Amino acid sequence: MTKTVDVAIIGGGIMGCSTAFQLAKRGVNVAVIEKNSIGAGPTGHSSAIIRQHYSNELTARMALYGLRVFQNFEEDVGGECGYTATGFLALIANADASGLEMNIALQQSVGIDASILSTDALKEMMPSLASTDLIKAAYEPESGYADPYLTVNAYAQAARRHGAAFLLDTKVTGVRFADGKVVGVDTTAGAVDAPIIINATGAWAAETAALADISLPITSSRVQVSLFRRPAGEEKAHPVIADFIHALYFRSETGGLTLVGLIDPAEADAIVDPDNFGKGVSDDFVLESGERLIKRYPAMELSQSTGGYASLYAITPDWHPIIDELPAGSGFYTCSGFSGHGFKLSPAVGLMMADLVMKVEEPLFDAKMFRYGRFADNDPITSKYEYSIVG
Repeated sequence: MTKTVDVAIIGGGIMGCSTAFQLAKRGVNVAVIEKNSIGAGPTGHSSAIIRQHYSNELTARMALYGLRVFQNFEEDVGGECGYTATGFLALIANADASGLEMNIALQQSVGIDASILSTDALKEMMPSLASTDLIKAAYEPESGYADPYLTVNAYAQAARRHGAAFLLDTKVTGVRFADGKVVGVDTTAGAVDAPIIINATGAWAAETAALADISLPITSSRVQVSLFRRPAGEEKAHPVIADFIHALYFRSETGGLTLVGLIDPAEADAIVDPDNFGKGVSDDFVLESGERLIKRYPAMELSQSTGGYASLYAITPDWHPIIDELPAGSGFYTCSGFSGHGFKLSPAVGLMMADLVMKVEEPLFDAKMFRYGRFADNDPITSKYEYSIVG
């Protein structure tokens, strides 16, 4: 039997569920189509870092909006998100010093609580941190991390409370058009008719877009995370740290662990089939990430490796998402390609997508910066940092 809705969202990750929530609470009849279960893809394995350290005003504002939602999650969305405020530190070398100062000025101008720390203040905050090679450090006291699986499922439940339907274990097999406009999708559970379709499939976005004869510059790349148990004397949770000098990030994890990943554009080269890739962490990665971690956090030389895992980034050429209607006027929207920094932006993205498809004239967050045509126009989104992954 054919199901008819106002909007069909393909993908039950954080972007699809956040968008479904925003639309459903406005009375829009929404169906989310997910080939597995909610959060089963990269969302459920996100490092779930909540920071506001962006070098573009729009993304900084979006990150601040997201922080406020995470801080007031039960009231704003409902349920648990696991928000833990540990603070966030960005550690940079001389090459990035001017960029850091401009970033802090930008963040402060939009209301973000951020400042540059002296080396003495940094040592007082985290005495075990090696800081002799630092030029500057920036600090956000309100930032931290959340639980990605709790968050995405809370969004799904909130969308359901407002009437959204979820078709789980259901794969989209085709996208149907009539007279240049989308009219629905075919799935393994039957047809779904809708005048608006949103492709929020992340690492599968290019594959999904191909069903509509659209080519997206989004690749699925394998990324790894390692976990280390902190030694005696280091049990206290530490801030989220982005170390630009050693190109890594790390944060506390429950159970006295520290989670470690890389800030490395080379991860875009590890292109994989999102349905068939190694989900375990490699010994080489554990060794490399551990060595980088010890350089910044020498006490971790006495830590114990507890393994790790691999997940996926959906990467675009400039490491920023595509949020656009393709083709214009077709009713087929893309909301994918967040390149590893989408989780913290997801509350704002859900609002942005709802405003975009409902043609809100003065949205809080304008999606134009994320338009598909920026690549053809040779107008990529740029960062003040060497590492575009940071934004």
